[in-house]
Amino acid sequence: MAHTVFHKADTRGHANHGWLDSHHTFSFASYYNPERMNFGALRVLNDDIVSGGMGFGTHPHDNMEIISIPLEGDLEHQDSMGNVAVIKKGDIQAMSAGTGIYHSEKNKHENERVKFLQIWIYPDRKNVEPRYDQLTLNLQDRHNRLQQILSPSKDDDGIWIYQQAWFHMGKFDAGVSTQYNLKGGANSGVYAFVLNGKININGQELNTRDGFGVWHTDQLNITAESDAEFLLMEVPMKF
Repeated sequence: MAHTVFHKADTRGHANHGWLDSHHTFSFASYYNPERMNFGALRVLNDDIVSGGMGFGTHPHDNMEIISIPLEGDLEHQDSMGNVAVIKKGDIQAMSAGTGIYHSEKNKHENERVKFLQIWIYPDRKNVEPRYDQLTLNLQDRHNRLQQILSPSKDDDGIWIYQQAWFHMGKFDAGVSTQYNLKGGANSGVYAFVLNGKININGQELNTRDGFGVWHTDQLNITAESDAEFLLMEVPMKF
């Protein structure tokens, strides 16, 4: 029998630092909820808005897969591997922190805000050589279908990370339905996050910024009840 967890948008942790307005699906920084530490290997899902010209100063990470998905604006990245890049809506960025990296992220523009999702996944191996990757996706490939944007394989669609994880995004018109078949076997679960609109997954209605986790199942039935955009994150539940 399928197991589920439902997180309404307004139950997330919230921190407003002026320059940064952040909602935390799972415990992060000053937000601590022992019932919301992670969903399997999914450790962090932060929904961030960064004011013009502001950003995160240089800070360290290690042994974590860090994924950024920009939703609006241009986010400038620099890191200790020598990478300088700008990511924007339609891009996905991944870093394997491995043995340790330093990086910074800044809103490239003074008069526009940046919105992005910051996602941390526990890796399936430790102390790898740090790596950086980014990819520009074709937004049309998610119109009324699921576009794979991340996988464990360099040879598969989307970006890749050191974990048995698959991410898909969909931008569906009202009334469109699809099925998602889990790829990782009995140990996999899927955490769905609605960017905007209303969808129904296996009978659970989700609205904008709601999150819904499902495991002990092999299939999701998804219907857009309005025009909607959403992210599916399949991850190992034990790792």
